[in-house]
Amino acid sequence: MLSLNLCDYISGIGDTLGAIIVSEIGDINRFDAFAGLDVKVNQSGEFTGTKNKISKRGSPYLRRAIWLAASRAAFCDPILSEYYQSLRNRGKHHLTAVGAVARKLCNIISVILKENRPYEPTPPNKSPQT
Repeated sequence: MLSLNLCDYISGIGDTLGAIIVSEIGDINRFDAFAGLDVKVNQSGEFTGTKNKISKRGSPYLRRAIWLAASRAAFCDPILSEYYQSLRNRGKHHLTAVGAVARKLCNIISVILKENRPYEPTPPNKSPQT
């Protein structure tokens, strides 16, 4: 039932990816830490690394399913596509931009499953230019 919510509302998530995501999540309360799409910070003393990568903790199957969904949603979903294009226009690499879309998609999936409500893409409020 929950996988139908995902595939019916989010562009890029079909029946198979929806089923994989829901089955790998299990308990929704541990989802945020279980996806492994958070950034791993490299620092020691006063050194702080600038080329950070994703931590890859958690389920590789869940991470792959979200990555595949984000790769598709970056071009199909109007809000995520706009976000992807803004990152590309700022000079980010394609894979970096898809990773950011995947993290945003994790937040969307988390809200959908925790609050049991449909995904309603709404563009962010933009401040008027002066």
